[in-house]
Amino acid sequence: MIPISGIEEMREIDRVSPFSEKVLIERAGAAVARSALRELGGAYGRKVIIVVGKGSNGEDGKVAAKRLKRRGVRVQLIDADKAPRELPDVDLVIDAAYGTGLKRPYEAPITNSNVLSVDIPSGVDGHTGCSIGKPFKAKRTLTFNALKPGHVFSDGACLSGELEIADIGLDTSSLSSGLITDDDVCSWIPARSNQSHKWKSACWIIAGGKGMEGAAVLTVRAAQRAGAGYIRFSSPEIEIPEIPLEAVSFPLQTDLSINENELNRFKSFVIGPGLGRDPELLDGIKDLVKRLKSPVVLDGDALYAFDRNDFPKESQLILTPHEGEFEKIMGEKPALDRISAVRKCAEVTRSVVLLKGPTTVVSDPEGKIRIINSGDQRLATAGSGDVLAGIIGAFLARGSGPLEAASSGAHVHGQLLNRLPSTGVIANDLVTCLVETLIDMGVDRELGVSDETHLG
Repeated sequence: MIPISGIEEMREIDRVSPFSEKVLIERAGAAVARSALRELGGAYGRKVIIVVGKGSNGEDGKVAAKRLKRRGVRVQLIDADKAPRELPDVDLVIDAAYGTGLKRPYEAPITNSNVLSVDIPSGVDGHTGCSIGKPFKAKRTLTFNALKPGHVFSDGACLSGELEIADIGLDTSSLSSGLITDDDVCSWIPARSNQSHKWKSACWIIAGGKGMEGAAVLTVRAAQRAGAGYIRFSSPEIEIPEIPLEAVSFPLQTDLSINENELNRFKSFVIGPGLGRDPELLDGIKDLVKRLKSPVVLDGDALYAFDRNDFPKESQLILTPHEGEFEKIMGEKPALDRISAVRKCAEVTRSVVLLKGPTTVVSDPEGKIRIINSGDQRLATAGSGDVLAGIIGAFLARGSGPLEAASSGAHVHGQLLNRLPSTGVIANDLVTCLVETLIDMGVDRELGVSDETHLG
């Protein structure tokens, strides 16, 4: 994972560092100079403006200025509080005006030149990524030892440009938040052995109500392609002929009464996509979940079966709300500080919570945070969440833990877009490229997932 540090966390890391502030500023400034030289593609005769503020960011910029001058770069320092409305054209503008501690609105000078921001684009809130005034728009942002929430949320995700992390010797080993990478997913999703059989990765999907049959089909197909060895499917009191032949249909009434021995055969459950909110059905979901010993993905309508303090504390639950469902659970919309909001929800419900959005946030009840930014607006399409639920259910069935399965599922969900066009994507497109994406990522290196899902 790429570490992510809250603003107060990073201040504490700075405070307990064995290195003096002067040493850290010298290292940071040197890193800025190196990054600037790479961006410039040379040194002698290049023109650079460095906008500097009064704080540590400004000091970093001043150190960078001295180093760049020694390399032959023509550097002009401009005080952030006295900057002109528009900067002259140069080879590079280094934004060292204000960092993550900015509290007041800041209006950056207009520039047509490429911008390298120090720590975070000046004018972006380090906690939330929201603009405070009119920030710089960076081509690249250089930060130190860990990303900040403002780099991956809201406006900051667009304004930060390419992110670069420089190691200046700060110890970030205590951080509990991180941005997910392909390597993380490969390490978290167990491979299926040559001796595997279908019941070792069996998933039961309860989904699809009248008029919402497609949700069930998408969830089942995604779970199959993501490596569940056996899919049992139930849609209470309706039949869905479009369900893939390889999934075994099992009739259920709305009370969802199931023999204990049957339940114990399954490694994971997915409950809720398109299921509907019939009161008897919601009561049945509540009773069923309390009996389950295997991990459960509660998605969509299943989230309406519980109040915030009513989720069974001993169950292994993954909740996958969008903002409206989050508000139903917590009684309020997620705050701009989405990390804190999701962490609180996970603590209250004693569940792993995955809050969907442009940047997805996952937290477990102990407060470990996983951030996923692999997707984009193409995932904002009907049925996309059903595909995600199926992927997570399959990863649970394969033996991944709830936090890892939810985080990996969200990351893979976004990576599917790499094989799809820039527009016109529908949810079924995500399923069709799932096998190839998992192979591309190295999750299933030798044996295609589609082969494993048909083992008898």
